[in-house]
Amino acid sequence: MLRGVDEADVLIVGAGPAGLVAGIALSRYGVNTLLVEKRTALSTLSRATVISTRCMEIFRSWGLEAAIGAGAAEVATCGWVTPTLASGQGVVIEVGYPSDTDWAVTSPTRPAWAPQDHLEPLLFQLLTEAETCEIRLGREVVEIEESDTGVVASIRDHASGTIETVSSKYLVGADGAHSAVRSAIGVHMEGHDALAEYQMVQFNAPLKEAQGQHRYGLNIITHPDAPGVLVARGRGDRWGYAREWRPGQERLDECSEQRLLELITAATGVSDLRPSIERVSTFRFAAQLAEHFRKGRCFLVGDAAHRMTPRGGTGMNTAIQDGYDIAWKLAWVLRGWCDQELLETYESERRPVAAHNVARSADPNGAQNGAADALNWDLNGRLPHRWLEHNGKIISTLDLLSDGLTVLRSTESTSDASRTAIATTAPAVTHTLDVTLLRGLGLQPSDSLLLRPDGRLWTNPDPS
Repeated sequence: MLRGVDEADVLIVGAGPAGLVAGIALSRYGVNTLLVEKRTALSTLSRATVISTRCMEIFRSWGLEAAIGAGAAEVATCGWVTPTLASGQGVVIEVGYPSDTDWAVTSPTRPAWAPQDHLEPLLFQLLTEAETCEIRLGREVVEIEESDTGVVASIRDHASGTIETVSSKYLVGADGAHSAVRSAIGVHMEGHDALAEYQMVQFNAPLKEAQGQHRYGLNIITHPDAPGVLVARGRGDRWGYAREWRPGQERLDECSEQRLLELITAATGVSDLRPSIERVSTFRFAAQLAEHFRKGRCFLVGDAAHRMTPRGGTGMNTAIQDGYDIAWKLAWVLRGWCDQELLETYESERRPVAAHNVARSADPNGAQNGAADALNWDLNGRLPHRWLEHNGKIISTLDLLSDGLTVLRSTESTSDASRTAIATTAPAVTHTLDVTLLRGLGLQPSDSLLLRPDGRLWTNPDPS
C-alpha cells in the first residue's frame, strides 16, 4: 500500500547521535527536515561512554552542558591499570583525553564520561522542540532514487506496512554500521569488520568506596581470575565489565548468574559485593572506512561512513562532528548563502579525521595515544579558546561564533576580513577585540580573522 509523497529539504535516516546532531543543527537554520528511524524507541544500551572536548563545545553552545554533566561519572578521563578496582595500586595511562589541567586552558568545557543512553534522550528532546523538524519512528528505508534536483526515498512504516514516499533535496544517511542508505546508493566499506569479539556484563553496584582516591573512567584489571576492563557507565553505580573472547574460552553470555557474580567480585576486589546484573551483550571490533562519504545528493555520516573499535573513544565523537559538519554546510547551501561547491568539502575535511581515528582504533595500543595528538584531531583547527570580557560577561572566544561568518579584528586592524570572503553571501558578525587578546590568538594587531560556524577559517571551498 502506497501513501502520498511527503517533501522535505533534508531527509535524515537514523536517530543515533550523528542523525540527531544533524537534525538539531539544521533546525537552528530553519531548514525543513524529516528524520526517520527504524527503531520505535531509543536504545537503552550505554554503548559509548565518553563525549570529547569538541563535541562538548558544540553541546555547550546548544545549552546542554549542565544536563550532560548531570549524567556523567565523576572520574578522570584516563585509564588505571590495576590488579583489582579496590587494590589501591596501579599505573595511570593516557587514553587520548586531556587532563583537568590541560582542558582548562584549551576549552571552556571538558570531556564528559557520560554514556550514550544518557546523551541520546537529551538530543532527542531538543530536536522534538524544533519547529522545522519532524521525527518518525518505526520507519525503514527500502529504496532510494536520485535525480539532478533531489532524492526520492521509499520508506516502510513497520506498524502499518505501508510505504511512504519522501521527496527531499538532500539525504543524510546516519543509519549505523549496517546502513540501508549506504547499501542503496552502492557504497562499500573497506577494512576489517571482525578484529575481535568482546563481551560485556552491565551491572549496578556501589563501588565508589572501593575506588577510593583512584577514580578513573577506564580500569584495566590484571587479576588472573578476571582479567578485563571495568568501565564507569555514567553517574551513579552503573558499571560494565568487559573482556575479549577467543575460541575455546568461557563466554560471558553463556555464564550462569553466579559465575558472572564471581567474575565481578574478582575484578572489583570487593568480597561482599552484591551487584545487580542488567544484561550481557556481545560486540565486534571493526575498523572500516566507506569508499565514499557522498554519492550525488546523499551523504553518509557516523557509523554509516566509518566503523571504529572502542579504543580511544572516537567512534561516537567522530559521528557527532560528521553530523554537525554536513548540517551547517547543507544549511548554507539551502539558505542560498553558498553554492553547492561547499558540499564537496564535507568529505575532503571529514575523511582525514575518520581515517586517522579508524587506524588508531585498529591499533591494539591505539587507546594510549598521547592526549595532545588526539586533542589536535578532535579540535581539528578550530579557533583557540581564550576567556574575555564581552558586554559585562566573561565568555570564551568560541562564544563569539555565529551561524554565519564571524569577523574578529582589533581597533588597529587595517585589513577587512569580510571583504576576503567570496562565493558566499552568509551574514557576517564583527567583533572588535583587545590587541593583547589577538596576539594571544597568534595574530598581529593589523590582522583580522574570518571564521566559519565551526570556528575554522573561512576560505574558498576547495574540494581537493
